[in-house]
Amino acid sequence: MAAILSISDLTKTYEGGFEALKGVSLDIEEGEILALLGPNGAGKTTMISIICGITMPSSGKITVGGHDIQDEFRAARRMIGLVPQEIALEPFETVLNTVTFSRGLFGKPRDPAAIERILRQLSLWDKRNERIRALSGGMKRRVLIAKALSHDPRILFLDEPTAGVDVELRKDMWEIVETLRQDGVTIILTTHYIEEAEAIADRIGVINNGELLLVEEKDALMRRMGQKQLRLDLSEPLTGIPDCLSHHPLELTEAGGLIYHFDSGADRTGITRLLSDVAAAGLKMIDLDTSQSSLEEIFVTLVTEDAQ
Repeated sequence: MAAILSISDLTKTYEGGFEALKGVSLDIEEGEILALLGPNGAGKTTMISIICGITMPSSGKITVGGHDIQDEFRAARRMIGLVPQEIALEPFETVLNTVTFSRGLFGKPRDPAAIERILRQLSLWDKRNERIRALSGGMKRRVLIAKALSHDPRILFLDEPTAGVDVELRKDMWEIVETLRQDGVTIILTTHYIEEAEAIADRIGVINNGELLLVEEKDALMRRMGQKQLRLDLSEPLTGIPDCLSHHPLELTEAGGLIYHFDSGADRTGITRLLSDVAAAGLKMIDLDTSQSSLEEIFVTLVTEDAQ
């Protein structure tokens, strides 16, 4: 699949010498959902701001649908929709007028049918004549998305779209994102809710200190870095790991059981040998349970290693 957004060696250095981006390169395929994860100050919003023409880069090249973001700014920008983190809407304007006005800003002709389709898709049609000030926080988020979609962009940036939104509305937003993807919209999502990335993204990008640490398919990343654990609950709690088991990668649980770390992709996991040694040590197991590292644990590991 062709890349609809291509970023090559992008840098941004502010006055005073702070490097917000350090040679970021990234290709985003048409129709995919990419979740960009990183702590505060990692460079996520700076990168989005440059792509959307809000901030100038220090160096590097960006193309959107083959259009250079600097040489062909208008053509490139028409392909992009941006949903900012901050809710900045005219409180006394109606939903319908707000979204219609946004379409006009991009030079698009009036198209009431297109606006109606977008508002219905986002469950806003019944609210079309209400003033923004009367809407809930979740509905205002939907209006931001409607504004971003009003000019029929092919790429949608969602910068922390569910910040401050309750769990139920967050799941509604996930469904909206999936519907947009089915319509062929490419979505780049920045989020602090890592379960959000785990739920909806095709690929995961991790950025820290202005550097892109990795970009990888979510499932492949979790297979590669998601360490598995086997928990052994014992009839008699331990206070320490017996010497006869010290050669196994074990740790104690708070309840006095054992946790064994292993690689499920390896030729041998070592579980059979472990269980044999546990039995030989006279320990009686009452339960076994396996689990895999979550995306959040993988993210923390990557960022921590990068900081060292």
